Amino acid sequence: MKLIIHGGFFSESSTNQETKKAKQDALSEIVVLGHDYLKTHTALETVVYTVALLEDNELFNAGIGSQIQSDGKVRLSASLMDGNTEKFSGVINVEDVKNPIEVAKDLITYDDRVLSGDGAQNFARKNGHEFFNPITAQRQSEYEAKLNQNNNLGTVGCVALDAEGNLAAATSTGGKGFEIPCRVSDSATVAGNYANQHAGISCTGVGEDIVSNATAAKIVTRVTDGFSLKDACDKSFAELKAFDGFAGVIGITSSGEIYHCDSHPYMVWASFDVNLQVFN
Repeated sequence: MKLIIHGGFFSESSTNQETKKAKQDALSEIVVLGHDYLKTHTALETVVYTVALLEDNELFNAGIGSQIQSDGKVRLSASLMDGNTEKFSGVINVEDVKNPIEVAKDLITYDDRVLSGDGAQNFARKNGHEFFNPITAQRQSEYEAKLNQNNNLGTVGCVALDAEGNLAAATSTGGKGFEIPCRVSDSATVAGNYANQHAGISCTGVGEDIVSNATAAKIVTRVTDGFSLKDACDKSFAELKAFDGFAGVIGITSSGEIYHCDSHPYMVWASFDVNLQVFN
């Protein structure tokens, strides 16, 4: 059983070590909770549970504490992929929900598994997800002052390998801040979140770069074709470098290889591999 999570990039780490440490401390606590949960649950259940914990922590740009778009609204995107069934589900630019990853989880049993905007919100309401305003006082202050909206880059994500050898990946984001309303990132696409029976990947960074590179699906495909996870990541990131793409990934393979990498510092992440706990 293995688990790895990320909390996006942390561009202000060179000037605000206190905030970076708070994020690292939060990740260290959440990865332990997630790994404990994995002991009695599937990989799919675990990535939803763990990403929901990340969404509930306002230090991260997902769920509570998400960035505000240029029209003053928060729109959330999240996706889930079950490596065993190879089913993908997601919500794009859903408003006024607390945990978009749980809405994505509810969608995985439907034929229409990716919903956006009002359709996603209506589905959420019909399935018991009550109204919730995710805007925090800090994010509102930042928005009003038009400051710091680009200093919390990325998303949150989780990849898990359970006791039965099944993989799953989940990713959630609050966007980049001040973007054109309803901009679509990578997080609810197979470019940013992908898993099959061989590997699972969750991405963070600049969504447009990740989509252009098809990063998550590309890495998983290469592992499926025989690459090690490290080699698949290295080759995919070399291709990303051709247009100075900004991305970070976490991943696990069915054989238990666990890996993370980024094109720019500083992605914050944590992993738990039975007896090994790593924070960065």
